[in-house]
Amino acid sequence: MLTVFASLVPVFLLIVLGYVLRRMLMREDAHWIGLEQLVYYILFPALLIDTLGRANLASVPVAGVGGAVLLSVLAMAALCLALRPLLHRTLAIDGPSFTSVFQGAVRWQTFVALSVAGNLFGDRGLALASVAMVAMIPVINVLSVSVLAHFASPQKMPWHYTLLAIARNPIIWGCVIGIALNLSHLPVPRPLYEFAGSLGRCSLAIGLLVVGAGLHLEGLMRPRPAAMVTVFLKLIVMPVMAISLGMLFGLSGSNLAVVACCASVPSASNAYVLARQMGGDAPLLAQILTLQTAIAVLTMPVFITLAGG
Repeated sequence: MLTVFASLVPVFLLIVLGYVLRRMLMREDAHWIGLEQLVYYILFPALLIDTLGRANLASVPVAGVGGAVLLSVLAMAALCLALRPLLHRTLAIDGPSFTSVFQGAVRWQTFVALSVAGNLFGDRGLALASVAMVAMIPVINVLSVSVLAHFASPQKMPWHYTLLAIARNPIIWGCVIGIALNLSHLPVPRPLYEFAGSLGRCSLAIGLLVVGAGLHLEGLMRPRPAAMVTVFLKLIVMPVMAISLGMLFGLSGSNLAVVACCASVPSASNAYVLARQMGGDAPLLAQILTLQTAIAVLTMPVFITLAGG
């Protein structure tokens, strides 16, 4: 437990530093928008290309890890949809608010997952977490856009909009290029790999600073009931689902621990941007993200330790 907690400390210190910098030194929104775009379009895809391109995928249980995280996402999506009538009756959660609950329960913060997996298990942890990303990112994007289009958007979004958004996702392209290089065994000049590696090493630290800059601590004072329900679904129910499925697929040790890591991280900060663009309840989602980030520092070590033990 102490080893896992120690690996989480630098991750959450970077998030805290991002929050402090946003309030005291880099107060302009344009600064953080520029950093977010740099990480999203350049640095993060470079990390994925470098990690997946050099990973020994033959030693990684791709089907088990990918299957466990993918099925846990689908199970959580189904659970949220099944709970919607109850949430509407008991907590008066309307359509836009439900989309924030859905995104908060289904999405996951890739920067935190990769940082923790890398701190705990090195390059193997990064490769395992990247495999999980390949399995989840396309499905999560389709589900999130579809739910927002159905419950929040005043106009139904055509399917080609969803497919186009996925096709333009640089993170997906980073995964595809990295795996293609790995499987094809194409000779890549060493300087190019070193270039991608240098870019990738910057991505996680800057990405975590951006996560911290987007937090709103005032939401911790009086959390809405919908936010607390989402925290329970994401930080408790989702890890239990993923670990159970991982054990069903025969995973154990570091393989199962990385599955637990990916499932127990807070929701993704880009969910807030999507909520603003498509009519979701963005203030609720900001509160959900802040609560999850604060509480995950306590829940993540528990689930990772249980899975890895």
